[in-house]
Amino acid sequence: MDFTLSAEQRALRDRARAFAREVLAPTVDELDHRQEFPAAELRAAAELGLTGLAVPERHDGRPADALGTALVYEEVARVSAAVCVILSVHNSLVAHIVERYGDEEQRARYLPRLARGEILGSYALTEAESGSDAGAMRTTARRDGDGWVLDGRKRFITTAPYAGLFVVFAVTDPAVRPADGVSAFLVEPGFPGFSLGPESLKMGLLSSKIAELRFDGCRVPAANLLGEAGRGFRMALELLDTGRIGIGAQAVGIAQAALDAALDYSRGREQFGQPIAQFQAIQWRLADMQTQLDAARLLVYRAAALKDAGKPFAREAATAKLFASEAAKFCADGAVQVHGGYGYLKEYPVERYYRDAKACELYEGTSEIQRLVIARHLLRGNRGEIA
Repeated sequence: MDFTLSAEQRALRDRARAFAREVLAPTVDELDHRQEFPAAELRAAAELGLTGLAVPERHDGRPADALGTALVYEEVARVSAAVCVILSVHNSLVAHIVERYGDEEQRARYLPRLARGEILGSYALTEAESGSDAGAMRTTARRDGDGWVLDGRKRFITTAPYAGLFVVFAVTDPAVRPADGVSAFLVEPGFPGFSLGPESLKMGLLSSKIAELRFDGCRVPAANLLGEAGRGFRMALELLDTGRIGIGAQAVGIAQAALDAALDYSRGREQFGQPIAQFQAIQWRLADMQTQLDAARLLVYRAAALKDAGKPFAREAATAKLFASEAAKFCADGAVQVHGGYGYLKEYPVERYYRDAKACELYEGTSEIQRLVIARHLLRGNRGEIA
């Protein structure tokens, strides 16, 4: 498969790279240490069109294809994985689902604001007892007069304290869930009966905030039902296929940052009278990191290219997400090891890469779930495409 980038894709990648180096790099460590949300940095991203990657131009977006979007996430995550996951959820899950399934009124009402970064999007599927088993969700929605009433809780919701629009999944027909009994709703934080729980403290991605959503008789207008009632579970699974390409790209960015740091440190750090880069043990570790990174990047690009070509890509997205997530952890661990004791200190960024990489194996489907997805495709005879 040819991964020669178009002029538009190269320009988008270069714009994202410049944004990461000029806007994110000066503040990323301080924001991580203070666990502070990157509000100013996201405003800058919006000015560059990076919050409108899934929005058509007629709604003020600057749309990109799947490969171009992956290039953006890779470049951003190379500097700040926390900002990357905020942009990934906003673009690949929220804006994308509104564009794909929203009616014209919903698109006109929300997409321009999402594209301009006036509001951030948040995706609410996971619950305390419904993580990998998304079909076991307990949040319910019942029709009441001219709207819907939501009751329940959602956990681990990215950007929750700062979002202006939530895509919320709830059970509307328990008798046929999950396949035909779950619906999706567009919920604004000002709707009656909606509230936030406390923020959750995390190991990594400290500038990206997560919190619980609480729905206590939350009234949602009928016009905010997204797509058809009862089709929400299928929509969620489809969106996760796209989201997994984004998480794979994020993992590639972390892996690249870890390798860059390990290379730089090994050239400058001297032991036994020479740079540690001269020792075979270090060289072999760097070679293994580069090999993992190359394979991860190609798998992510393949999944994105298949999506852009209109071909099935679910298995390839799961493969890319699985391998790239584990490659990011491998490379981050290797970078810490190359740094030795210094890699365990917060003054070196590899400590942050190590913490951030782990999340890629967990959200939008754990590595175990990816293996199940891949195996089920294989057992159905889908071995994927090479070209």
